[in-house]
Amino acid sequence: MGKKKPNVNAIVEELKALYPDSICSLNYEKDYELLFAVRLSAQCTDERVNKVTPALFERFPTLESLAEADIAEVEQYIHSTGFFRAKARDIVLSAQMLLSEYGGKVPGTMEELLRLPGVGRKTANLVLGDVHGVPGVVVADTHCIRISGRLGLTDGTKDPLKVERQLRAVLPPEESNDFCHRLVLHGRAVCMARKPDCAGCTLRPWCAFGSGGQG
Repeated sequence: MGKKKPNVNAIVEELKALYPDSICSLNYEKDYELLFAVRLSAQCTDERVNKVTPALFERFPTLESLAEADIAEVEQYIHSTGFFRAKARDIVLSAQMLLSEYGGKVPGTMEELLRLPGVGRKTANLVLGDVHGVPGVVVADTHCIRISGRLGLTDGTKDPLKVERQLRAVLPPEESNDFCHRLVLHGRAVCMARKPDCAGCTLRPWCAFGSGGQG
């Protein structure tokens, strides 16, 4: 099911060399802005979210202003991200909850984050890793699920929770958050879903998918 540890370390180091800046592709300035940007990214590209959030956060520059916002007005700003009604409601209700229960701060535990409207494990892990620097977090998005399966780091499951658990078991905790960011970059540039560039992929020595000629 898993890879031997030396192979895991080799993959980690190669991804570091390929993508030394393992930053989140969502733009944000404040901790809560990341939380809401990730909510907007559901069923939507990060590129689209980054086009929407500047105007949204200019109109509502504080957590208090978002908490007091008319949900219908928020909908207008985020309409192009899809599922805008649910997303707008979750953002406003989350802003209210952050103020009323968490002192206006983005909480630092999985349990607290999952209480916020619209927040699942993927969002919570991203916030724990990027905002709070918690080691061992795994953001099991589509790129992470696909590429870790192709590399044999997981058993090929598409279940995000199983992928998260399997990667936690093999990745060095201090590397896991950046590793997931780098998989996103690699998934966009090289290891695409439909036509991966296996011939040009430097991870190929450790990849059964590419070595098997399936790409």
